[in-house]
Amino acid sequence: MQNMTDQLTMQVNRRSFLRQNTAGVGLAALATLLIESQTDILRAAEPKPTVTSGLHFPARAKRVIYLSQSGAPSQLDLFDYKPGLKKFHKTELPDSIRQGQRLTGMTSGQKSFPIAASMFKFARQGESGTWMSELMPHTAKIADEICVVKSLFTEAINHDPAITFLQTGSIQAGRPSMGSWISYGLGSENRDLPTFVALTSGAGGQPLYDRLWGSGFLPTKHQGVKFRRSSDPVLFLSNPPGIDSELRREMLDELGTLNRMALEEKGDPEIATRISQYELAFRMQTSVPELADLSQESAETFALYGEQAKQPGTYAANCLLARRLAERGVRFIQLYHRGWDHHLNLPSKIKQLTGETDQATAALILDLKQRGMLDDTLVVWAGEFGRTVYCQGTLTASNYGRDHHPRCFTVWAAGGGIKPGMTYGATDDFSYNITENPLPVHDLNATILHCLGIDHKKLTFKFQGRDYRLTDVHGNVAQPLLS
Repeated sequence: MQNMTDQLTMQVNRRSFLRQNTAGVGLAALATLLIESQTDILRAAEPKPTVTSGLHFPARAKRVIYLSQSGAPSQLDLFDYKPGLKKFHKTELPDSIRQGQRLTGMTSGQKSFPIAASMFKFARQGESGTWMSELMPHTAKIADEICVVKSLFTEAINHDPAITFLQTGSIQAGRPSMGSWISYGLGSENRDLPTFVALTSGAGGQPLYDRLWGSGFLPTKHQGVKFRRSSDPVLFLSNPPGIDSELRREMLDELGTLNRMALEEKGDPEIATRISQYELAFRMQTSVPELADLSQESAETFALYGEQAKQPGTYAANCLLARRLAERGVRFIQLYHRGWDHHLNLPSKIKQLTGETDQATAALILDLKQRGMLDDTLVVWAGEFGRTVYCQGTLTASNYGRDHHPRCFTVWAAGGGIKPGMTYGATDDFSYNITENPLPVHDLNATILHCLGIDHKKLTFKFQGRDYRLTDVHGNVAQPLLS
């Protein structure tokens, strides 16, 4: 009890002295000293990352921007051009192609599985000659910057396990997300902002659970911080009425004293997380408002991203915000855009979704490149699975829908060590089965970690007696994708 009294008295005496003599400047200096003086205690209590940047091999990327298209875009209508399907339009999908594949509950009761050829035009784009749909005129302009993978496949046939698998390496909920693994392995480049930020946009379709950017069994300091779609992006970041910055600092100092006593007594790493997160939140009160103020951007930038970038919470605004986060050293930035689940009325709905996303996606790549950031920023565009060649619902001359298809789907990546202007993998004439270079999800994740200088087999965390990793016991780096 005497030690506790002495520590509290010391804190009060220091604050009183500084308030009387140096006011806010002295108080800020004291706060820094107090935080730095506890560094050794916090580091001792936290589990040690198994890697540091560049430990395994030189990193090509410093950060990742992951553009998650929630709901699963149709590869047949965007990237995987199958002109031969027109002669099979409205005919039954051959059993030799389907090969007894498991169906979802949405189409398992259908008596007919008519082939639906895409109604959209395709053309080769760029010097690379990458096939792209007319729905993506802006993405067509960056064809020579991206690597299109047509042969990704997954283990899950429904949305929740599929997107969970893509983000965590497991179809079962509860594992750490990719951003959390990267935060754990590489740490932060900016002490005033989170290492991992999640942004959401769009409406309808599948729900986005917070566990998709959760830390699972990793220390909670590595979980993603979700920015809200409002002028105040982080909940409770602003001080309530009657509380100014100086008083908030005093409150955190007192709370920090109590937490450090508990940390020394119990050695619980979550107490260390609590201390560091309180301090991060205090610093974010200054850093986040400046970060989120897009009015600082030029007219040329808004022309590049589109008018929607001026509206907080839109996909375009989030793409612009992602670039600003990347500039400030945020390690992993995850954008989720909902609405890609097109079981019915696909032609009209996919036009809407590409209209919301195409320009801003391309703008992000162009913006990073002109700022000299694309070389060390890895950008990934992906949904959780693909779409069937056969129609769900009624097939007409101008309308069709597509069901879930885990056997093959298209994703792309750019920058950060990825070979630009190439297409990898191929599917059969029905975009149903992979015919060249199948790529499992674990291989994609292993490749992302490789670009960051991490050997996916060595980034591990012991939990309940077992060493876990993002790629579980699987995964190989896709060397042909690397520049």
